[in-house]
Amino acid sequence: MSASTLVVWDDVFTTYDFGPTHPLRPLRLELTMALARQLGVLDRPGVTVKAPHVAGDDLLELVHDPLYVASVRRAPDDILGRLSLRWGLGTGDNPVFPRMHEASAMVTGASVDAARAVWEGTHEHAVNLSGGLHHAMRDRASGFCIYDDPAVAIAWLLQAGATKVAYVDVDVHHGDGVEAAFWDDPRVLTVSMHESGRTLFPGTGFPDAVGGADAAGSNVNVALPMGTDDAGWLRAFDAVVPPVLRAFGPQVMVTQHGCDTHALDPLAHLLMSVDGQRTAYAALHALAHELCGGKWVALGGGGYEPVQVVPRAWTHLLAEVTGASVSGATPGDWRDLASERGREFAPTAMSDGKSSAFVPWEGGTGDPDDQVDRAVAETRDHVFPLLGLDPLAARG
Repeated sequence: MSASTLVVWDDVFTTYDFGPTHPLRPLRLELTMALARQLGVLDRPGVTVKAPHVAGDDLLELVHDPLYVASVRRAPDDILGRLSLRWGLGTGDNPVFPRMHEASAMVTGASVDAARAVWEGTHEHAVNLSGGLHHAMRDRASGFCIYDDPAVAIAWLLQAGATKVAYVDVDVHHGDGVEAAFWDDPRVLTVSMHESGRTLFPGTGFPDAVGGADAAGSNVNVALPMGTDDAGWLRAFDAVVPPVLRAFGPQVMVTQHGCDTHALDPLAHLLMSVDGQRTAYAALHALAHELCGGKWVALGGGGYEPVQVVPRAWTHLLAEVTGASVSGATPGDWRDLASERGREFAPTAMSDGKSSAFVPWEGGTGDPDDQVDRAVAETRDHVFPLLGLDPLAARG
């Protein structure tokens, strides 16, 4: 599948930088865009690369408290940090950095630009790899996220007239900020596949969290056990995500593609490969065309191995969005750059050499001795009846 694609990018995104010892390293974006360029992904027909607009307060306040936005703006001048701490700023996860508001508003503006391009039809697909900062809450920073750009982009879509927006989050961490923003809004279906909150930040995202009283069934959580590999993750995805999306019937899909599900990621405990991640991207692409005429906004997210994992994973995402997969060796010039900038040997292949085969869900409750199957069955039991689906049915 191919379509016109907007890639929102500018080197200014690397100024979203918490400092040299922080896990969220701007290097991951720099190396991703370098790899995608050297493989010719950004030169494909129909691809436009465009710099973002900065989100103004009117956009940010679709989701965030005006007092919080003001606090982010003044945080670099709050020398003692006393005012900032109440808003989650100046912590180990969210240290204050120069021009933090401007850098964060640029990321958010880019996600709104992507949503606008898709909704207004100038492009069928749009990508903002700097986005996907899904933990920020209405009035506080959380989990390396200052402004919640996915939530702001979705709020913009609703303001523009959308009545059914599906948000699918495949980051290893629960998409708690987006969930909170639309907890009571039946116009937004939020689906998060993540490592269980029993073993990972933010400690939320359990299957019984199905949405507020006026939006029951609009929130779907798949909480996976530590050690889930490609076969288990893809089986869980296949058993839950296509059925709930089909039942909801979205007009547009917004997806978050944190690649910290990879086995090499230092902050989590799943065991996926870039091959399994690429299979997930292809499945979401197909669903976007099946359900909403290709209207697809793809965002970045987590990913803390900036040389071995993120550049390859997100280059695969860019390749999928722009119409054709990439394979084979990584370019030599890119390996030299990655090794120099990352101070480690760069990967030589675009694949991890793993199979992305999985056994589809056959209905019932699955294997009661399998932790992944138990997680899937629990999610289906809680949310499927609210969407008019049979939790014991086969996938479909």
